[in-house]
Amino acid sequence: MTASPPAPGWLRELGRFLEIQNLGLNLAFAVAFLLLAAGGLPSLWTAFLVVVAFVAARNAGHSFNRWADRDLDAQNPRTAQRAIPAGRRSPASALAIAAGSAVVLVVAAYLLNPLAFVLAPVALVLVFGYSYTKRFTSLTTPFLGLVQAITPAAAFIAVRGTLPVPVLAAVAGMLAWGTAFETIHSLGDVASDRALGLRSLPVRIGVSASVRVVPVLHAVALALLALFGLWIHLRPAYLVTLVPIAALAAVADRAVAREPTAARSPFQLHFAMAALFLAGVVVTLFVPLGPPLGLP
Repeated sequence: MTASPPAPGWLRELGRFLEIQNLGLNLAFAVAFLLLAAGGLPSLWTAFLVVVAFVAARNAGHSFNRWADRDLDAQNPRTAQRAIPAGRRSPASALAIAAGSAVVLVVAAYLLNPLAFVLAPVALVLVFGYSYTKRFTSLTTPFLGLVQAITPAAAFIAVRGTLPVPVLAAVAGMLAWGTAFETIHSLGDVASDRALGLRSLPVRIGVSASVRVVPVLHAVALALLALFGLWIHLRPAYLVTLVPIAALAAVADRAVAREPTAARSPFQLHFAMAALFLAGVVVTLFVPLGPPLGLP
């Protein structure tokens, strides 16, 4: 008789539950916009609070989503082995993590500045609310993009206590970027979403149309991020960095077109693109190559 594999330790299981391995997907953007907001290195205290707030917001939304979707996850073959439907974690513990993370976010925002504190509940509404959008609207994918789009705004508010108008271009760019990524991710669940009566962009417009939308969203996102860089007079390295990101986006788009329901390769490429963006921002801010660019 073959022995069953040992259960993972509680810390490893918690990491799996929160999918810590995917943290870098958005954290790279958060750190990049933090550096841009500070015009270089922020104070260690500010950087610490921003990272804590970012991770807390992510964990709050993620654990609440696992609680809200526990019955749906049990009916989806891709998610049936998640911690709650598989019985490795109780629904109450997921809610406790969500509540504790929300408190950490609010405290970190309070310690940053008054505007961050006032807007913290708005961030929580977004990260909690997306769990229910798929039940009543096909715009759940853009809503998830909106959750990611708050990253540049949150970074500038955290550092400066204000939201400069040019940052709205970055917010719009991240909205398009996040919507593209979430559309790719939702393609893998089209069959189960239809069976469960859930809504998404691919369910509404079909797989083929969704595949055609993704490269358009990538192009819009890169154009808006370029506009943001010009608007705040960044150096040429910033725009140069967007070129290999565009190339990787094209590779991801081709992979989606070949196999729409397999998101692994595009998922990994989005990690690489986020890391490239952060690297480009670091070079732009700390290696002064060429005069600042800007809109006339």
